[in-house]
Amino acid sequence: MITKRRALVLVDEAARHPFRQSLPPHVCRGFEARPGWRTRMALTGSDWRGFLTAYCATFVAVSVFIA
Repeated sequence: MITKRRALVLVDEAARHPFRQSLPPHVCRGFEARPGWRTRMALTGSDWRGFLTAYCATFVAVSVFIA
């Protein structure tokens, strides 16, 4: 029978959220080890322009439909 190696501490006090505390250490370590993930998730000028275009087009279409 193969035994599984378990950590002595079942929660990670460094993780601030209860869900993250319940995760195994190798899962949390993998998320924070990736450099620059915040910069990849940042919105660019093109993203804002696309959002504003879609918002204005929807606003105009609803206004024309109501009028």
